[in-house]
Amino acid sequence: MAQVQYFGTGRRKRSVARVRLVPGDGKITINGRDADNYFPREFLKHHAQEPLQATGAASRFDVIVDVKGGGTTGQAGAIRMGIARALLQSDEDMRSELKKGGFLSRDPRMKERKKYGLKKARRAPQFSKR
Repeated sequence: MAQVQYFGTGRRKRSVARVRLVPGDGKITINGRDADNYFPREFLKHHAQEPLQATGAASRFDVIVDVKGGGTTGQAGAIRMGIARALLQSDEDMRSELKKGGFLSRDPRMKERKKYGLKKARRAPQFSKR
């Protein structure tokens, strides 16, 4: 018999996370590694799990994540959004809790592109009078 799975995609900065929720006991696997080993800081692990904690679904689902691009902070934000979208797919009644926590809002902030004549996006070359 086919197992029930719920999918969600989250994006943050340059990171893209494809999240799969499978009925289980709350194990989180990111790119084939345990979440404790994947994130260098405890805050990032907690940040990624916030939608599960807010809805009380932490012990009902195993989370399998494939995340690419960006840094650890962007990846944690992408995973957070992917989990929220997958939870919404599993139960539409969770929408009010997820919306109230701000888990369904896409953060639009991106890195600004470098402009010609400048060293970075806004950093001008050092000025010298002579």
